[in-house]
Amino acid sequence: MLTFVGLGLYDERSITVEGRDALRDADSVFAEFYTSKLLGANVADLEAHHDTEIQVRDRAGVEQDPETILRAGEEGDAVFLTAGDTMISTTHVDLRLRAEQRGIDTRVVHAPTAESAASGLTGLQNYRFGKATTLPFDYAHGADGIPASVTDAIEENRERGLHTLVYLDIKLRNDEYMTADHAADLLADEYPDLLAVVVARAGSPDPLVTADRLSELADRDFGDPLHLLVVPGDLHHVEADALAELADAPDELLDVE
Repeated sequence: MLTFVGLGLYDERSITVEGRDALRDADSVFAEFYTSKLLGANVADLEAHHDTEIQVRDRAGVEQDPETILRAGEEGDAVFLTAGDTMISTTHVDLRLRAEQRGIDTRVVHAPTAESAASGLTGLQNYRFGKATTLPFDYAHGADGIPASVTDAIEENRERGLHTLVYLDIKLRNDEYMTADHAADLLADEYPDLLAVVVARAGSPDPLVTADRLSELADRDFGDPLHLLVVPGDLHHVEADALAELADAPDELLDVE
């Protein structure tokens, strides 16, 4: 058996009870932290809390040479850990398919995601979110300005009245995390007066949620990562009330459909 377990959003306690039990019962445990990682815990914290040894694999060790993981799943109960939910990345889907093709039973133990947290913390309903997008660092996409993929997603969602979840770039190799003020500054060139919501440190004991014009958010400090942005579409009156109460959104920006 190869069990894919999501670790949740923040630290060693963010895992579900089902995931914790699978982890503690496993014969071998693997993890990758190149697609994302926990900001509130490191590998040593996970090992100590769950009383287990974790073999961390790099990208090549998962995508190009997963034999060690697959063999462990053939010979016993293996667990593969990732931050957030375990099946968000196609890398993990590919590993599961390889296991299935070798006759290895697989199962998935889900965990909270940034998307579900963004909805829950802001009060914006999850079924009213459209296509998500990722805002890269200026130097990472090889062109001036905001990539068309970002503006197209925002515009298409707004035309349909839908909210846009904007993931902010992470360069784990350099421990570099885009902050919401930097993201707001980039987007404010195109949309200075557009309402946006900052969600910082989702899943931690002290998450932050605040809403304002992008031009205003660009001048604030939102503390430690991870950050993300939500650009609301049309607002139901309950969503507008939630943004006013939970995110201190200015009244003049809360047009209700």
